[in-house]
Amino acid sequence: MGVNFACHRIDCVPRRWKDAAGSIVTDGVERIQKAGGSLYGVWRSQIGLPRDTVIAITIWPDIESASEHASLLDRGLATVRASGYEILHPTSRPKNDEPPERQGNYAFRWFETPTDKYDEFMELCIAAWPDFESSYDSQVIGLWKVNGEGPTVRSLLLTRRPDLAMWERSKIPANEIEFEMREKLNRRYDLCDWTVVNTMTLITATDSQDKVRWA
Repeated sequence: MGVNFACHRIDCVPRRWKDAAGSIVTDGVERIQKAGGSLYGVWRSQIGLPRDTVIAITIWPDIESASEHASLLDRGLATVRASGYEILHPTSRPKNDEPPERQGNYAFRWFETPTDKYDEFMELCIAAWPDFESSYDSQVIGLWKVNGEGPTVRSLLLTRRPDLAMWERSKIPANEIEFEMREKLNRRYDLCDWTVVNTMTLITATDSQDKVRWA
């Protein structure tokens, strides 16, 4: 897939995350569309980030467009006090630029993997995903590499589970298939120098809205 993505972290004014998100999916999207971009999704904090943090992912035709115009998504919003973004290249997923639409528990897991270990890291991911998805009613939305070169590869894995109960369930293997899948994922983690995860729910979901007060 030739497109690039940008992952935006948007820190909102206290108690104004919902207002900021509303402006992003209306005025912000209109601005990036004029610059050739489009919206992939907007998420609200659930566990691991401050309550008033919003994450957005946008789609761009090339790195130059993303670098020059991605900041238009939240530029000038009075409800935003700080923001930044990283440019992402899709790997084996996502296979297209169709946005996720189903509500659920979305895990944003960041990795830093030594460059010479990254191919093995990818192989373990791809090998584990089919059993992960079939065992837990879950979906691997995407695995992106952050733009840039160096001794480590920074990447973002985005997965969807139906709820937090399935998040917990997916950590404890219940049969041989799950045990072998978990072993692949454990070896993947052991290759990394650093990893961190937070969970979010999808503001731009089309089936239902999350109204829980997580924080």
